Amino acid sequence: MYQILGIGELLWDMLPEGPQLGGAPANYGVMASRLGDRAAILSRVGDDQLGTRALDVLKHYPVDCRHLQIDEHQPTGRVTVTLEDGQPSYVIHQPVAWDFLAISEDWLRLAGTADAVCFGSLGQRSEPSRRTIQALVRATRPECVRIFDVNLRAPFYTAEIVRESLKLASVMKMNDLEVPLVLELLGLEAASTLPDGARRLLTEFPELKLVAITRGGAGSLLVNREGWHKHPGIAIKVADTIGAGDAFTAAITHYLLRGASLAVINEAGNRWGSYIASHSGAMPEIGPETLQRIQAAIESASQA
Repeated sequence: MYQILGIGELLWDMLPEGPQLGGAPANYGVMASRLGDRAAILSRVGDDQLGTRALDVLKHYPVDCRHLQIDEHQPTGRVTVTLEDGQPSYVIHQPVAWDFLAISEDWLRLAGTADAVCFGSLGQRSEPSRRTIQALVRATRPECVRIFDVNLRAPFYTAEIVRESLKLASVMKMNDLEVPLVLELLGLEAASTLPDGARRLLTEFPELKLVAITRGGAGSLLVNREGWHKHPGIAIKVADTIGAGDAFTAAITHYLLRGASLAVINEAGNRWGSYIASHSGAMPEIGPETLQRIQAAIESASQA
């Protein structure tokens, strides 16, 4: 069983139908644990009602939440979410507890034993959390899979955050709309195709081994130094897309750690991303039959 860490924001998505727990690293950690990995969330919540409620919710999942920090001064993170045709728009409140992630011996110990870590751009919007996140990633072993999940939420990103994160990462994940923005931020030449854009990043950042680009309902693209694979996506009725990208990232991590081919990794990401998108919220129920059915579909990709 692999040790996986989701580092960064833990927050409540304040949806029209009521609050739902989320935040990319938390969604990622929960999904990774449901796939059978030993996953922990490294984040910070307030000493308040929403913080207590977050801990209560997480107890129902196999994810390790024992390492969450409690902030006595800042509130638990909140994001006001509005949906239009299933697509979310966000108001991300600040300052909140996850803006003040603090380095600790406990977190450094976990980083030193991790097989994979996932961190994003949003979680680094404040200087304290940026220092902590980057220090934890640097504390991982050379063989650790270090996933930078690009999450460009204006105005909470800069060229410096993206560049410094990519210097630390071995895997980069973003959506197709973010590709030209990232290239522009980094001062790289615009690309005529998504594979070309990914190859520019692989050339610019020697430590980078894989670029994953999601394309909504059109599937995803995986590009490494040996080649690339495009998946057409899974036809579903979208409930909302909250957490779908995080499920994709957790799934590709799971199969990447096990040495799967690009085709199988891509199948896994799309199967789990589409499942989450077909349900409301980032952490819907996944019963044993659903888990077995989707795992079987992923395994079939290895035989194709």
